[in-house]
Amino acid sequence: QVQLVESGGGLVQPGGSLRLSCAASGFTFSNYAMSWYRQAPGKERELVAGMFSAGGSTNYADSMKGRFTISRDNTKNTVYLQMNSLKPEDTAVYYCNARSYYYPHYTYWGQGTQVTVSS
Repeated sequence: QVQLVESGGGLVQPGGSLRLSCAASGFTFSNYAMSWYRQAPGKERELVAGMFSAGGSTNYADSMKGRFTISRDNTKNTVYLQMNSLKPEDTAVYYCNARSYYYPHYTYWGQGTQVTVSS
């Protein structure tokens, strides 16, 4: 059974940091690109950051560049999102996403973890 379980969300003050984790199981983790998305109330889900393989290429949404860092540990089947210099506009539910490199490109989603940035 495929599972993506996010953790690490919570309430943080502006300027603070959080580290999200997403533990994967039920599929061959190293064969999947891993990404983080977020969805704020009343807004569409948007890409935060993606990573193709351990030590491989990454991509970030412009507003996250320099503040967020995605990483993965293929030995632990886990992807991380280090978030620094958090702003109130970063408040959202953050979702972990896995997409297979290979056809038919199976895609899986986690249940999401709430991040609230507020003083």
